[in-house]
Order: sequence, then C-alpha cells, then structure tokens
Amino acid sequence: MLHVVHHPHYVSPAAPGSSFSFDKYGLVMQALAESGADPLLHQPDPMPRAWIEAIHDPDYVDEVTACRVPPDKARRIGFPVTERVARRAFLAPGGTWLAAKLALRHGYAANGAGGSHHAMADSGAGYCVFNDLAIAANRLIVERDAARIMIVDLDVHQGDGTAVLTAGRPDIFTFSIHSERNFPARKARSSFDLGLPDDTDDADYLAALAGHLPAAIDAFAPDLILYQAGVDPHREDKLGRLALSDEGLADRDRFVMRQARRRGIPLASVLGGGYGDDRLAVARRHVESILALYEAFHDAGAPAGTGTAALLDSL
Repeated sequence: MLHVVHHPHYVSPAAPGSSFSFDKYGLVMQALAESGADPLLHQPDPMPRAWIEAIHDPDYVDEVTACRVPPDKARRIGFPVTERVARRAFLAPGGTWLAAKLALRHGYAANGAGGSHHAMADSGAGYCVFNDLAIAANRLIVERDAARIMIVDLDVHQGDGTAVLTAGRPDIFTFSIHSERNFPARKARSSFDLGLPDDTDDADYLAALAGHLPAAIDAFAPDLILYQAGVDPHREDKLGRLALSDEGLADRDRFVMRQARRRGIPLASVLGGGYGDDRLAVARRHVESILALYEAFHDAGAPAGTGTAALLDSL
C-alpha cells in the first residue's frame, strides 16, 4: 500500500502581491488520482508550536502565528504570510513528521508537501516559511523514533537552511547535490555538498549520485532517510539549471530508494521544488517521483531502467 500524507489546507490561494501559487499541492492529488495508484491517505495535524520553536526563533514563530511577518522577511520568503499561509506553515512539518512515522512502520511514505529547506532560524526564505525537514528530524530524534537521520536533498537548490539549522549535530547528516550556480548565491555547508554545472544531463548526474550517496550512507549508517525529492532538476523546470529528463528523474529516485531498501533503512519523501507555467505538468512530475520511489521500494533488486542507470544501480 502506498501511504501518502495530505491535508486540504496544503492548498492556499496565492498571497496578495505574490505570483507564487500553492495550487500545485492540490494538483498533485489530482495527478495521483489520475495515475490509478489508489494510495492510502493520511491527514496530518499541525506541528505543535514547541517543536517548531526547538528549531526556529520564538519571536519569528510569533510573527508567523500572528501574520505579522515584517516586509523584509516577507520579501525573503517570496510572499506575505497570510492566515492561510500561516496555517499550512504549521501543517507541512506535521506532514513530514507523520510521513516519517509511517515510513518507520511501513518502509516508505510520502508527504504531499514539505521540503522547505531554505528557512532559517529567524526568517523564511525562497518560498519556505518553517523548515519542516529540520523540525521533523529533531522531533523524531528527541522522541527516540530514530537515533541517526540522513537528509538526502536532491532539489536543484542547495538546502542551505537545513544545513545551517542542523550544523554540528552528530545525529543528523545533510547530503546535498544541487546546481552550483542556482539559488542560494551563498551556499551553506552541508555534511556533504556537490554543486553541479549548468546543463548536467542524466548520465553525469546519475554518475555523481552513484559516486557519493552509497558511501555517505554506509559511513553515517542512518536508521531513517528523509528525502527531499525536488523535481526542479528537470530540463524544463522554470527555476532549474540542470537537464534531467523524465527518465533521469525516475532513475534518480529509484537509485535513492534502492540504496535505502538494500540496507533496510526506512525512507520518507517530501515534494521539494518544481516550477513551471504548466503547474499540472509539474504536479505530474512529483507524482512520477512518488511512484518511482514506491515501485523501487517493492522491487529493490530489479535493474534501474536502461543504459547508464542500470549499470550504476548494479554497483
């Protein structure tokens, strides 16, 4: 059974003065229904404020809760924080935490939102309000659901907020492969970082992933992986600078899942980035990512596609 976390309030109207639309999260559910996957849906609760304040400055949490985020922070985020935006800012971390709990029970689960990896302690940034990955990882460790968590971030943008918020923690490992010349201009320091040149294609991307991820997993030995499965490395993404095809993204996701599955490590995925004028096409990419992960979870020993991907997956 495919376990997917979703809440109707993941979907929110665009905030006044912003072109950023939250309808992608509803379109993902539409595309998932169209796929015939028939997932078991789970509805998250908002993340309790205490767990958010364990990662974020309480004054900033106050600003979000009261919808009084100062203009300079709103510009950094990319939209004003309205009541609807604030509500989903609490729900997304709850969804990532719930997906992780489901993964620990079933092996794999997906949050139909999340991946707000640019949010810092005292401010959001890059369309991110609260950092659900850092919040969920910290809660899971404190409550002893996991002892060592690896955050594998393959969004086209570096997860700078996640890296900063978890820096120095021996129980959280941040792994990022991203576009070197893309946002953020000033990169943070993850546990492992690899910036790729513009127009990196399927073969070179998969070679880089195969050359570094298995060794990182073996060295850190996590008992849970949180996977930022952004689809913005796609060659048609509006904000990406890489050149992966549909099959390249699927091979990426299959490879990540097989590395987890072969080691008996549960994996929870979050959506991460994906941008374009055709938002339904973007939503379908996210669904294909979820389905590739799910299929690989149930067929960890099968070859990954054809050509380069199949060769790499045999390593």
